[in-house]
Amino acid sequence: MSTFVTIIRRALATDAESIAGLYHELVANPNVLVLPDRLTQVNQDPSTGLFVATQNDVVRGTALVSLCADVMFGSQPFAVVENIIVSKDSRSMGVGMALLRHVEAFCITSQCSKIMLLSSARRVEAHRFFEREGFTGSSKIGFVKYRRDFQGT
Repeated sequence: MSTFVTIIRRALATDAESIAGLYHELVANPNVLVLPDRLTQVNQDPSTGLFVATQNDVVRGTALVSLCADVMFGSQPFAVVENIIVSKDSRSMGVGMALLRHVEAFCITSQCSKIMLLSSARRVEAHRFFEREGFTGSSKIGFVKYRRDFQGT
């Protein structure tokens, strides 16, 4: 049995193809487009962390965390986590747990008041995973309005 060390780091422009592959596992949307230049921009933004989990230099998972300015608790931001995906062949191997722990450490360092995430209603296994990691799915209800439904588009 092989043991892989999971390394979490910020995504680089060279990870674009790997991240796009993970996103295609998450959604069946032909418009998914991960641009290397955009990865570089995001990597330079101190309010955003796009993290990848690697094993033997292969990208196995990713998570995006954005810090949102807030005024409710002084200068504490809150965090929104999106696009959490672990490759199908790497699930139940601690990759997702390592990603979320890294996100949480980023949020602690940033003095966040809370971390929020949305998950597709159909991803029941993911919901169980998030709850095991300390997220509560019953305390709030999330709402989404996609660009195609914006007024004037």
